[in-house]
Amino acid sequence: MNKIKVADYLVQELNKLGIDDFFGLPGDYNFNILYAIGDNPNTNWVGCTNELNAGYAADGYARIKGYGALVTTYGVGELSAMNAIAGSFAENIPVIKIAGVPATKFIKNNTLIHHNFQNPDYYACERAFSNVVETTAYLDENNAKAEIDRILSVFIEKKRPVYIAIPMDVCLLEIENTPNIKQAETDSKSLNQAVEHAMKLINKSKFPLILGDVLVKRYQARQEFNELLVKTQFPVSNLLMGKGLIEATNPMYLGTFLSKYENINAHNALQDSDCVISVGVINSDLNTYRTGLPFKPDDFIEIQGIFTIIEHKKYENILMKDMLNALSKKIEARKIDLPEKKPSFAKTEAADNTKLSSKYIYPRLQEFLKPDDMIFVETGIIPHGFAPTRLPKNTEFNSQTLWGSIGWATAAAFGGQMAAKERRTILLTGEGSHQLTATEVSNMMHNKLKPIVIVFNNAGYTIERVLSNDPYDFFNEVIKWDYSKLPQVFDGEICVLQAKTNLEFDNALKQAKIEQKSKMCYIEIFTEKMDLPELTQKIIGHLQNSNSNQKNTVKT
Repeated sequence: MNKIKVADYLVQELNKLGIDDFFGLPGDYNFNILYAIGDNPNTNWVGCTNELNAGYAADGYARIKGYGALVTTYGVGELSAMNAIAGSFAENIPVIKIAGVPATKFIKNNTLIHHNFQNPDYYACERAFSNVVETTAYLDENNAKAEIDRILSVFIEKKRPVYIAIPMDVCLLEIENTPNIKQAETDSKSLNQAVEHAMKLINKSKFPLILGDVLVKRYQARQEFNELLVKTQFPVSNLLMGKGLIEATNPMYLGTFLSKYENINAHNALQDSDCVISVGVINSDLNTYRTGLPFKPDDFIEIQGIFTIIEHKKYENILMKDMLNALSKKIEARKIDLPEKKPSFAKTEAADNTKLSSKYIYPRLQEFLKPDDMIFVETGIIPHGFAPTRLPKNTEFNSQTLWGSIGWATAAAFGGQMAAKERRTILLTGEGSHQLTATEVSNMMHNKLKPIVIVFNNAGYTIERVLSNDPYDFFNEVIKWDYSKLPQVFDGEICVLQAKTNLEFDNALKQAKIEQKSKMCYIEIFTEKMDLPELTQKIIGHLQNSNSNQKNTVKT
């Protein structure tokens, strides 16, 4: 049998999943892992400016390629990356967290060496990560091969982060190069029962409707989902996190669900449907604009990654793509009339010297987008402004709506473009969020990437301003930076632009469209402190009314 070193084996098998780039930082305990990455002709090491950024970058990479990998050193490095892995866990982003740990002799003797506590605990970090990953593995001289195969099997099936710790000496041990990594399979009996149940509900329904969301992407079922749309010709909508999943040109597309605030047709259709087929839905507050869905998914047909629920009955061990395939074969198309659809944003009027605001920014961005763009949108109010946008064909929309860790988008956009360098990447971020991870702009320049970075400068944490008792509370201020000078610190070619008026923004986008073909573009745009997209204004008004009613109820 062919022998292979443990670290080489892990890198080899991850590369088979499409992981060409490994993100992280070096540390003396992970050198043998880094050598394995460097020695593999198909893999590349991407050193980041800190471990948190590296985790976000791996997350962004996985959103585009399907899987991502993060490598840190023991203790100090891995705990710095923990928040990023938690976000990936929350949103079903398959990132493997690889920790290089001290040699086996130090672990067995409980020796006090650097990056440890005064009372050494070599398994403390693994226990910590066990709360934010699907499973963990701590390799030793006896279990290395079996544990790598097991953890990668879970990684593939669950589409969530996993954690693996590899002692320095174990990295160099030789094992059999005979992969035994299991692929998840559907239980045919469970599938047949679920399909039979679903078809009874669908056949008796008068107004069936499909609702798609982001887990369709995570479980790599986009093709099967689109085939279901074509076959059934049912009306279809998506939630915010699933934006871009459905082509805007689909005649049965109701547009993105924006609760009762905008695009009321989608809300009413979901409310009126007597058979909603929800696929990969994350039913969280910000994904449904704090009012929730106008139906309960498990009242009808809820298809998730590895199970299906129909009228509250759960059918286990059914892969999403297999359930969608089976339904496509059974369902007959119907002619269902839809209400007249309202366009997303009207075409912008000729730009003038009016002070820049959300009213102009988002409609103008809609016109700026082109097919195959990848868009990374920071958490906060920017997703509200962007949500009604009509996306061109094959546009990839990415946001961290559930976990909502500010700063994610800058580093994630870097990782995402590393995964698909040929596609144009657009980052939309607020200046407060950008400050957390802005150093990864240097990595964009170093790797000669050509994203378009748009930094919204409104002098503070605007989403916190609208949620706090006083918008001008001291803690909502952001330290002032001259963002136009920031790229000068870094090495590389870049086009820096600024805009304070509609005309300046229009000209900046026109110039960026040209400059981006050869270099990265960095645009700082200025708005008023309390400039809010219309959707944000409506949501805040709803929350204020709800809070007021609750207070009145308490008083009575």
